Amino acid sequence: MGIDGSVKMIDEPARKTRVCREADVVVVGGGPGGIASAIAAARSGAKTVLIERYGHLGGMATGGLVNIIPNLSDISGKQVIFGLTQELIDRMDARGGAFFPKKEDWGTTDKKVVAYYHKATLDWFYLRKDPNIGDKERVLYTAVVDPEIMKDELNCMLIEAGVDLFLHSWGTAPIMDGNTVKGIIFESKSGRQAILSKVVIDSTGDGDIFVGAGAEFDDKLDNSFRTAWLAFYFWLANVDIDKADEFKASEPEKFSELMRELESLGGKPYYFNGILGNQTGVVWYPMFQPQAKASDAMDVAELTRVDVRGRKRALVTYEFMKKHVPGFEKTFIMQTAPQLGTQGGRRIVGEYTLTPKDMESDEVFADTVAILANNDNGEISAKHPTICIPYRCLVPRRVDGLLVACRAFSSADSINQWFNIIPHCICYGQAAGTAASMAAKAGIQPRNVDYKALQASLVKQGVRLPQDTAGAQYSFRS
Repeated sequence: MGIDGSVKMIDEPARKTRVCREADVVVVGGGPGGIASAIAAARSGAKTVLIERYGHLGGMATGGLVNIIPNLSDISGKQVIFGLTQELIDRMDARGGAFFPKKEDWGTTDKKVVAYYHKATLDWFYLRKDPNIGDKERVLYTAVVDPEIMKDELNCMLIEAGVDLFLHSWGTAPIMDGNTVKGIIFESKSGRQAILSKVVIDSTGDGDIFVGAGAEFDDKLDNSFRTAWLAFYFWLANVDIDKADEFKASEPEKFSELMRELESLGGKPYYFNGILGNQTGVVWYPMFQPQAKASDAMDVAELTRVDVRGRKRALVTYEFMKKHVPGFEKTFIMQTAPQLGTQGGRRIVGEYTLTPKDMESDEVFADTVAILANNDNGEISAKHPTICIPYRCLVPRRVDGLLVACRAFSSADSINQWFNIIPHCICYGQAAGTAASMAAKAGIQPRNVDYKALQASLVKQGVRLPQDTAGAQYSFRS
């Protein structure tokens, strides 16, 4: 800063940047939306490149240790999400890296089954009260996965699909021709390079690419919503969970007193019992930090502060639990999240913006590309158990050559909080990747893709869509 408070600026010299690839589709970001975008585009015949800033794929599902894939069924237990999400769970299950309720338990109110998830303190992910049956708790179809196995499985899926993968590479800017995105600039240990493409898919989570493209976006974020919280996760291993559970049950007041003391020291009270079959004695700690403002998830100083504080809290928690809580005598920190958990931020303003009204409309959009379970809104969920997502939520207004497939889809913050999690982003990615391939092949802009042909392709890929998507006609704005 200058003496007068002005921001100092420097001039950078012009440069020539080497084009290292030319592709039909380039995807920026290897989180749930990005991996689905790349796999779907490549399987649909597009020459596809994926750029990911970390040394692994999966985003929050792996690097963030947010290894829970929830809301795969509606409140009654009827499965809603299929496609690549189900394929990934099946592949993880075949490797012993996934857990989910038995199919016959989806929607059950059986007290023993319900009690299992309460005991694991995973009730928010696995249980919902159903007003249709007197607020009895039902079991949802939710999966948990082993993040280390998942990292490898995602590599396998992308390589099998023929995706050209660049890890340790940060997509920094779009290549623009007027209002059309023509490719991407990325930085890595190999220097600054460019990839030219017919379509770019922004799966960065925070809209890093669409901001650079000059697209209109919304960054309103209510601090009371989940999406306004940053998260730091860590896992403790070698815990005698039965002994710890017995202590909590037999001396609840003592346990609560200890947790209050831990919290006063800056640690994290309470945890989830890990329920992966291939990991015994592991507990999961999610630590959340409210953002002071919506832009905090894009503020490197704030991200640094939360990360430093999170690691300190993890050590305080580990040391306290090991010293004071029965069952934790031989514990150690198994892993801390290499990625800070960011749950919300900028969202594209698309050809259609999803709002809370859509949760109660039961509208089947003519361009529906995903059906999601609406499980988190009490009476509304009981009356309207699903919601349709239109393709237009992935298409930016006025910027061509670009699609958005991540939590930054076009939506108000008040509804984004319910429909921006891992399986949802996989759905958006599968639709965007398929559409991008179609646009590249036809030499048209993504906004002009034939939505009926897109839907037909998604159905062939195992995605479940409404039986009748021939609702009211509409046209994209030019």
